[in-house]
Amino acid sequence: MNREFIYNEIADGIASQIRNGVLKAGDKLPSVRMMCQEHQVSMNTAKRVFLELESQSLIESKPQSGYFVSRLMSVKLPLPEVSSPSLMANNNEPDELISKVYENMGKKGLTFFSIGIPSGDLLPQAKLKKEIINATRELKDGGTGYEELQGNLKLRRMIAVRSLQWGGNLSENDLVTTNGGMNALSFCLMALGKPGDTIAIESPCYPGILQLANGLGLNVLELPTHPTTGIEIDALRKVISQINLCLLIPNFNSPLGSCMPDENKKEIVRLLSEHHIPLIEDDVYGDLYFGSTRPKCCKSFDKDGNVLYCSSISKTLAPGYRVGWIAPGRYKDKIMKLKLLHSTSSISIVNEAVANFLKSGRYEKHLQQMRRALQNNYQNYVQTIVDYFPEGTKTSRPQGGLSLWVEFDKKIRTTELYDLAIKQNISIAPGRMFTLQDQFENCMRLCIGLPWTEETKLCLQQVGNLAKRI
Repeated sequence: MNREFIYNEIADGIASQIRNGVLKAGDKLPSVRMMCQEHQVSMNTAKRVFLELESQSLIESKPQSGYFVSRLMSVKLPLPEVSSPSLMANNNEPDELISKVYENMGKKGLTFFSIGIPSGDLLPQAKLKKEIINATRELKDGGTGYEELQGNLKLRRMIAVRSLQWGGNLSENDLVTTNGGMNALSFCLMALGKPGDTIAIESPCYPGILQLANGLGLNVLELPTHPTTGIEIDALRKVISQINLCLLIPNFNSPLGSCMPDENKKEIVRLLSEHHIPLIEDDVYGDLYFGSTRPKCCKSFDKDGNVLYCSSISKTLAPGYRVGWIAPGRYKDKIMKLKLLHSTSSISIVNEAVANFLKSGRYEKHLQQMRRALQNNYQNYVQTIVDYFPEGTKTSRPQGGLSLWVEFDKKIRTTELYDLAIKQNISIAPGRMFTLQDQFENCMRLCIGLPWTEETKLCLQQVGNLAKRI
């Protein structure tokens, strides 16, 4: 029997038993070894079954104890509503609010549920330090010279190799390195847009993208977005004649954590290509999947070079290293010209160190540990929200990434909640930050990239108690 069929059959059978109540929250599942014996499958197949069930939040692992039916199976938090922004370009930027939240970044003594990056406790800091030292020794000029304009060759090769996981099939010549993910997006927007052009994005959307588009004089058109599957394709079809560009985060976007189905990605690529509208794809969260396989990208379905694929290590390995890249397709010459004008070269020592870390295989091992930690965090966050947040609270159900979107009753304004929480040394991200329109006042994004400790739990409980007071 086909191995893929066996894996799906076993996973679907266990999932059905859990959903039907045959297996209940807290029930212990057979060990990996027992599953191998019972179903006559390999160890890898059995592990893949458990990973798939974990990705659906149906089971959870406990160190030294095995797998158990997830506590979340007894939790029935509803999903947030599909967003319904006005389908008219709007540039009402929440500048003051964004500045207020981000001005505290790096301040000691605060618990940052607001900043969407992983905690340093989840990162291999000691190993990265060694790679930096090794890079200064390996580079013939000690890293003091410029790199070639396109970027570190070894790094581009390793990124190209990793693209095979999501069907990218890139080569080192397809890639241009940048100083982080936002630098990559900035080059793309400058290369393809001009003041007065209209760009379509998700709603809600990462604040940095909103500010960047506004700063470049673009009109921003927000599209209705489902908390699980991403933008509504019919809404995109209706406005296709009005837009010049499209920028999406298809995999585990911030702040919803939504992940587009492959058929949606394929149709969006086809639709935009048919109308000669470039698609800028931000895939900084794609490696942080909770399931057994990495999701594909829009770039996976790009046949004519119309998708500009952007990513970085800022959400997975080292936010401060500022290592990013673009696979710009047919727009490579424009991107190279902008890089020459604006930065000339990426940071050679850092790029060499990251390239060596990827080549060693340690990056994949780190990602496996990080994905497990983030998934456990998600489950702990939701359980705490159930126990301590106001009745009627809704949450997204991310299958990866760093974000959890929370929707309160309309009478709870999260800008007011922020002011109360910051007095308790807790920082949250109010929903109004993620839009240029008057919406999401009763929503907030929580970063799940903090280590789950008793202190983290107490701070999250405090947020819930403050929301009840409002």
